[in-house]
Amino acid sequence: MNLRRWTLSLFGMFWLIAAGGCASHELVVAADGTGQFTTVQSALDSIPSGGSNQVTIHVKPGIYTEAIVIDRNKPPIRIWGDAASATVLTFNLQANARGPDGKKIGTFKTASTVVQANDFEADEITFANSTPRDISQALAISCLADRQIYRRCRFLGWQDTIYTNGGPPPGPVPTRTSFVPATAPLIPATPYANRLYFEDCFIEGGVDFIFGNSTAVFNRCEIHSKRHGYLTAASTPHGVPFGYVFMNCKLTAAPDVINGTVYLGRPWREYANVVYLNCWMGPHISPAGWSEWKSAPQRIYTVRYAEYHSTGPGATPEHRVKWSHQLTDGEAGAITVESVLGGDDHWMPDSSSQP
Repeated sequence: MNLRRWTLSLFGMFWLIAAGGCASHELVVAADGTGQFTTVQSALDSIPSGGSNQVTIHVKPGIYTEAIVIDRNKPPIRIWGDAASATVLTFNLQANARGPDGKKIGTFKTASTVVQANDFEADEITFANSTPRDISQALAISCLADRQIYRRCRFLGWQDTIYTNGGPPPGPVPTRTSFVPATAPLIPATPYANRLYFEDCFIEGGVDFIFGNSTAVFNRCEIHSKRHGYLTAASTPHGVPFGYVFMNCKLTAAPDVINGTVYLGRPWREYANVVYLNCWMGPHISPAGWSEWKSAPQRIYTVRYAEYHSTGPGATPEHRVKWSHQLTDGEAGAITVESVLGGDDHWMPDSSSQP
């Protein structure tokens, strides 16, 4: 048995013995060798599958250039850094790269970090894809499981920075021409695709850089455009009452982004649901607010796009497309973190968490 396998086996035995009596465990990753591990993936590999006790991984400052996968069978895991600007998890796969079979790998195999396990948390971490500008789709992170929390994190990329997905694909297109409030699903609600909570995060990109079918709350986040394009491309499943909800966020742009060239979203699928509540919007936001999906313009009849009390130079409700909606006080008041993310298990992320 080589030294690496012996080390992982030793840590595996430790967790198996300790898991029954301790509420949590902490591993330390340090690129300079001062921790138990020098890579994040090796720390993850040491954690046995199964169990309900949370395992904590402290990632010390450094740039960790590695493709990371958190397997679906892992117990609850929390990864934290000392500062998001100092602890960077990054890789450089992009959709046009060739796989072992010689074919392009495509969008969904490009994520630098893939989270497949439920009950994952990250604090003060940067998730990045270092692919240069306008090469192709290149994900910083794929959030593919339920009850995930990200606090004070940074997400850096150009196209398709954050992919959020879990659950069945959308069903057939219904016939509808009017807005249905987010609190009133089209049909009896199907199970949530998966639920995510982002708090005090910085998210940057150019095109569709928050996309997928998840239910997610972005609370007090900065959403930063690096070029003309679209902030969101939601594919909310048929019957799920909420897609992306932005609360008290700030929408900013790089200095070279031309005013009015960025859209709040475009519908990747028919039932896309995106809501902005009490958000400040810079002049880069298009007066129209929302864009149709050019190859499927019929989606404007089923999307649920809405705003409430948008402020800033990009807040122009009188110019928004007619198939979007300005929420009433009552409609907006019903949209809370609890009502969006609670679900049948009444999940409620803590308002804050410190190392």
